[in-house]
Amino acid sequence: MTSTEINGGDRFESVQSIRDALKEVNYLADDGIASVAFLADKLGKPILVEGPAGTGKTQLAKSIAEITGSKLIRLQCYEGLDESKALYEWNYKKQLLRIQTERGENTEDWTDIQDDIFSDEFLLTRPLLEAITSDEPVVLLIDEVDRVEVETEALLLEILSDYQVSIPELGTITAKQIPLVFLTSNNTRELSEALKRRCLYLHVDYPELDREREIVLAKVPNISESLADQVARVVRSIRQLDLKKAPSVSETLDWARTLMILNIDTIDETIAKETLNILLKYQTDIAKASKELSVDD
Repeated sequence: MTSTEINGGDRFESVQSIRDALKEVNYLADDGIASVAFLADKLGKPILVEGPAGTGKTQLAKSIAEITGSKLIRLQCYEGLDESKALYEWNYKKQLLRIQTERGENTEDWTDIQDDIFSDEFLLTRPLLEAITSDEPVVLLIDEVDRVEVETEALLLEILSDYQVSIPELGTITAKQIPLVFLTSNNTRELSEALKRRCLYLHVDYPELDREREIVLAKVPNISESLADQVARVVRSIRQLDLKKAPSVSETLDWARTLMILNIDTIDETIAKETLNILLKYQTDIAKASKELSVDD
């Protein structure tokens, strides 16, 4: 692999074209979401998407990959993530086998063997390196970046600034094209200023009532407009309570599907309380919602 010239992004014609294309794959984006995606492509900058868990941050990246026909490469972040899992590592077993083979044949000196074993053939690419060396268009999803330690963010800075990776044995590998990068965060910790500077910022919150109703209609087959409206209204009222964890959009959809399976057409207080465990995952939240929940007829 060698350094190559980076090609600029030209995936979208307009902000509206993004909204229309996302709607085709059942992701209902507002102008704010579509505008940031449009600018990120034109400017070649990553998008830092923050907001509560379950508001569609990860799905946005997946949907953008789908509408652009790009390969989705996902790096799932977790505590303890290191370079060997995020960026690259050498295939030590294969290197050792090659060393043993070559030395047994006595055909090469150590310098020749060293040059051989530190080559592309022995390099194991991980998501970050794979994204910038891909020959096809890529959407890179760095999911839940707030779960890694502050020190680990340093792994991302070179990639996100210059779309290149420095490997001591090989030199600098520059992206063949600029991937569209999404970093998601659930705000479990404050991200570094260095990381934030490199990104466009997008906050994705719980949807407004009308938009959540549209999401339910789009994602739950055969649901009636009346039931979708009731679902959206009940979830909205529950989110206004002081809960340990408010219902996510994915949990709204699970609840709507549950009601369809139970052949429920109208949500009354009894039905709402009996199925609260689909929406809420803490007993204290369920108890509080059961006590205070009211459903408009």
